[in-house]
Formats: sequence, structure tokens, C-alpha cells
Amino acid sequence: MPAWVEQACADYKRRLPAEICLNSILLPLIKRGKNPDIKRIVRDESRKLLAAVPPRSVLVVLDVQGQMLSTENFSRRLDNWLQQGQDIALIIGGPDGVSTELLQQARFKISLSALTFPHTLIRVMLVEQIYRAWSIIANHPYHRG
Repeated sequence: MPAWVEQACADYKRRLPAEICLNSILLPLIKRGKNPDIKRIVRDESRKLLAAVPPRSVLVVLDVQGQMLSTENFSRRLDNWLQQGQDIALIIGGPDGVSTELLQQARFKISLSALTFPHTLIRVMLVEQIYRAWSIIANHPYHRG
């Protein structure tokens, strides 16, 4: 990841309270040659993502077809997960998306936007939204909705 992505994510992570611990697991993309078998690549990348999910985690996949949530709704969902003491695995797939198999195993499918963004930016946006959701829960002035 570019340094700016790591710096931005680290900044938001540093602001979060200790009970919200974000761990990033970055998996390398499968190389795409001249005539890549995209279906196979998506399947294999998705299986690697699933294998990296800690046991008993609530699986949440970012997907263009997922439910669009307002920041306030995302905050309520985060608060619910925190109250239940659940570990959450937020999956950002590769450039070609994730497999149907992975989507079927997800408890929630969320779309951050109908727009298309680079994965590096999505990573920063997701960590920022987690921080913003927490700020709503904690009545912190960061979110002034």
C-alpha cells in the first residue's frame, strides 16, 4: 500500500478507543496475465479471503450490490456489534470483486457508494467511517450531522 494510505489509516486507528481494535490483513492479488481467467482468479482470491477471516467473526463484505447505509445507520450497526462483543471481518475484495461463494457466506453486504473507487481509497474511507460511526456513538464532535 502507498505510504499515504498507511498514514491515513493509522491516523484514524490511533483516534479510536482501545475497545475498537482494527487489524488489517492484506492479501496479495493473483497476477493477471494477458488473457486472465477472471472467474478462477475471483474464486481463488475469495477463498484466500475467507481463509483469513478469524473464526466466529461476523463476515461483512463490501460489494457494489450491497446495502447502502447512512453513516448514522452504520453507527447503529457498529454499536450493536460492540454491545454484543462480536469480532467483525470487513472484506474489501480485489479489483474484479468477490465470488458468489463469499457473498453467500457474508452476514451483511454493504456498498459504500454507487461510484467506483480505487481499493486504496476505499480502505481509507472505510476506516474513516468506522471512526465517524464511533464518534456518533460516543457523542464526539467529529461528526456534526
